[in-house]
Amino acid sequence: MGQIEIERKKRVLAFMKEKVYRPLLFDELVSVLVVPKEDESALREMLEELITNGEILRTKNGRFSVPEGKLLLKGVIRTTGRGFGFLIPEDSELEDVFVPPDNMGSAMNNDEVIVRITKPGNAQKKAEGEIVKVVKRSNATIVGRYEEGKNYGFVIPDDAKLDKDIFIAKADRGGAKNGQKVVVNITTWPDSRRNAEGRVTEILGYPDEPGVDVIAVVKSFGIATEFPEDALRQAEKIRPLVSAEVIASELARGRRDLRDQVLVTIDGADAKDLDDAVSVQRLDGSGNYLLGVHIADVSYYVKENSPIDHEALKRGTSVYFVDRVIPMLPEKLSNGVCSLNPKVDRLAFSVTMTIDKTSGKIIDHEIFESIINTKERMTYTDVHKILDEADVALRKRYAPLVERFEEMRDLRNLLLERRTRRGAIEFEFAEAQVLVDQNGVPTDIVKREMTIANSIIEEFMLAANETVAEHFFWTGLPFLYRIHEDPNEDKVKMFSQFAFNLGYKMKGKNPNASGGGAKEKTHPRTFQELLFQAKGSKEEKIISTIMLRSLQKARYSSVHDRHFGLAAEYYSHFTSPIRRYPDLQIHRLMKEYLAGAMSETREAHIARFLPEVAKQCSLNERIAEDAERTVEDKKKVEFMKKHVGEEFDAVISSVTGFGFFVELENTCEGLVHVSTLDDDYYVFEEEKYRLIGERTRKIYAIGDTVRVVLSRADTSVGKLDFDVVEQKNAPT
Repeated sequence: MGQIEIERKKRVLAFMKEKVYRPLLFDELVSVLVVPKEDESALREMLEELITNGEILRTKNGRFSVPEGKLLLKGVIRTTGRGFGFLIPEDSELEDVFVPPDNMGSAMNNDEVIVRITKPGNAQKKAEGEIVKVVKRSNATIVGRYEEGKNYGFVIPDDAKLDKDIFIAKADRGGAKNGQKVVVNITTWPDSRRNAEGRVTEILGYPDEPGVDVIAVVKSFGIATEFPEDALRQAEKIRPLVSAEVIASELARGRRDLRDQVLVTIDGADAKDLDDAVSVQRLDGSGNYLLGVHIADVSYYVKENSPIDHEALKRGTSVYFVDRVIPMLPEKLSNGVCSLNPKVDRLAFSVTMTIDKTSGKIIDHEIFESIINTKERMTYTDVHKILDEADVALRKRYAPLVERFEEMRDLRNLLLERRTRRGAIEFEFAEAQVLVDQNGVPTDIVKREMTIANSIIEEFMLAANETVAEHFFWTGLPFLYRIHEDPNEDKVKMFSQFAFNLGYKMKGKNPNASGGGAKEKTHPRTFQELLFQAKGSKEEKIISTIMLRSLQKARYSSVHDRHFGLAAEYYSHFTSPIRRYPDLQIHRLMKEYLAGAMSETREAHIARFLPEVAKQCSLNERIAEDAERTVEDKKKVEFMKKHVGEEFDAVISSVTGFGFFVELENTCEGLVHVSTLDDDYYVFEEEKYRLIGERTRKIYAIGDTVRVVLSRADTSVGKLDFDVVEQKNAPT
């Protein structure tokens, strides 16, 4: 938008906000504002844009008005599958708004909407509102199960949050058969009187056919699986190896040759996209550490505005499912020339950091382009066995590297201690790994082992990401940060009360204190110390879970802010350009800076498009996480289905008014509904997060161990139901 248009918009808004203004029709606005005939269409477009943005509204009789105060909010509606929803405001500082079923209008889950506040909120209750406009639809394509009717068909959406079926005319069923999973394009949006209508565009197959469950999730989240032809053609032209000519040219340009240095990659055994290598050595004289983090130089191959770049930005991230990976880049790049495979020359971006041997502080650093040749492709398991189990065979096999690994362990300890001292929050959730066969059928569920080797790489990557972010902050150039904003203090107070009710007190937080006065910002250390208090207790998981929910979500931003969870003043994502677009974008910015080639015009151009990159990549990250979690949950339920009727020991992980959730040793979680507790009538004591029997006084509380039987495994919605067999450790 040009400056003239911006000024015109400001003048129109200022006019409408005057106290004497009354809602006017379009023709009346034209007359009052003295708009020439040739500019009427521009005014109409401007008004429509202001309506879309929620800055003005159009009444039922066509008059234009400005909402009073903050009566109108723009955001995304999240539905629950029970008719009502919650507006997540575009302004992250504002609280969610409850939207009752009768006020949902035609909105569907994840639609961008404008909500009018009908009842203000308070500390105990959310504000209520009604949807007055759907700004942008997000469900043009829906995946679900086709059901054949006598005169028509309908599709039951897989997404339980879409609580209304899609009507399908006979002519629009596209050959779908009863019970098949299908993809539907919406042709008519719903309203208060009728369901949405659609047309079947793709038949995925029957639910029990191999791979249909995962591809249904992929389609429902709109994740692209095929690369455009122009991107594939570009990838085909890239040589699989770094040629001698390229090496000579890059060295002449100033790229550093690190091929004689001892660099290794340490990844999972099944990883194919190896984008980071590390090196560690003790410096003579000082005894300080020299840490090298060497990242695949994807930006050399993926140029800005190229076909691959456009597709990478569109995807934003690679998506990792239990049985497949949907990469951000074509496989020829992600698993080929960009992957730091052992004993081959690769182009890289290197960050070397001199780290004080006592404090763990980074006292010097360099950032430069490099050529590397990794000596070994190590796995987390093997490095763990070398360091923690002193595996004789492995120590012999990797004898030249054993001392390096020991130095890595020592440096990891130093870096972790420093992060802990400054207050970084460390959550320790058990992660599951679902093992599947060649058809995607789950064969086992095991806890993912986090070893010293995983922690070594995590600490080294954190150090590099912080170093890069701080370096570029002080250049004053446009940059892409990874930020984690401070938590909302009202949510902190609610969490403090929750923890207090369980017997834990947050330092400096009195949940019973009256309000008033300025709210002092919470330091990350306050959360960290509470986690230390709860460590090893039966309440540890629920405290960690609720704590995590009380915090903001990390996101990408072109505006600097600290990373609260890491207690880091500067943070970025630089270390994974094969699988994350922000990292690739940062590499480009670094490369231009190092070459001294960023003009004022170029700087202004970058500053304009970075906010959109940050917003889109943050959104794509959420989509990928939700899709990965959905597939994992479905696979867990599929695995447990063959165990219906069997008994398990479980721990109560959460208690609600309608029952309690239990977690098995293999991390599978399910519900014990209060209606199945037929030995008494149970009352939910919300302040203590427990159910108590009115007659027996029997208590079910967080952390209790119970013996349960699996009564139901519903693969269609990915949920497990349990019944209690006996209570193992009833509270007294």
